[in-house]
Amino acid sequence: MKTQFQHEIEDAAPREGQAVLEAFIDALSWDDAISRITHWGSAHESRYVCICNVHSVVTTTQDVEFKIAVNNADMATPDGAPIAWALRRLGHPSQERINGPDLMAKYLAEAERLDHKVFFYGSTDATLARLRVALARKFPLLRVAGMYSPPFRPLSLEEDEQIIELINGSGANVVFVGLGCPKQEKWMADHRGRIRAVMIGVGAAFDYHAGVIKRAPLWWQQNGLEWLYRLGSEPRRLFKRYLVTNTLFVVGFLRQILAAKLLVNDTVPD
Repeated sequence: MKTQFQHEIEDAAPREGQAVLEAFIDALSWDDAISRITHWGSAHESRYVCICNVHSVVTTTQDVEFKIAVNNADMATPDGAPIAWALRRLGHPSQERINGPDLMAKYLAEAERLDHKVFFYGSTDATLARLRVALARKFPLLRVAGMYSPPFRPLSLEEDEQIIELINGSGANVVFVGLGCPKQEKWMADHRGRIRAVMIGVGAAFDYHAGVIKRAPLWWQQNGLEWLYRLGSEPRRLFKRYLVTNTLFVVGFLRQILAAKLLVNDTVPD
């Protein structure tokens, strides 16, 4: 007898998108993304969504387990202006940036309207407490099924089973996962088929919505400069990461474009 999870995988529509370096990224609109999440969530389907920025895409070239997690996701959105630009360059001219904090906010508005339950897994107890207050102010009718901050160490099998029971018992339609990259993507991949909800890895979105970290002004976001604002806010922590990962992304994507052109030229008849 087939499980619900097997039926979900068999019934899944083919994903439209492109590989950027070694990460398959979906080409889709904001409406598409929110519609899929609400549809899956309404049916309590066990699925997961990765939100991929430059760091995520570069990490797929260095961490095989992470690459498998991203490429087996039910949806991987282009977070970060460079990833959206790459999709536009690869044949999806209208592709927008679909980032974690905004995806979280847009879905929460729909969850409030549809009476969905949401669960928040990750971050710290202090951040979750601030997040609860912020959400109650912005989404007063939102049904928060639960919040849980796991310990910063590997969990035992017994602890993991208790968390699965906690989330499933809450009746959550969607679980936002804020463990950071690559931990959250691997965690979601490991728990698909075990957690009866849509898992969405949103990185630092808990901190943004809780007011722990200030987001870049809207103009910076709309012009692809949010990374620069973050760098200015945390230069010591982020300078090496942005310098290394951005360089690796540019070099890797140029190679990808060049390889694609050479392939086309080789297949064109004389």
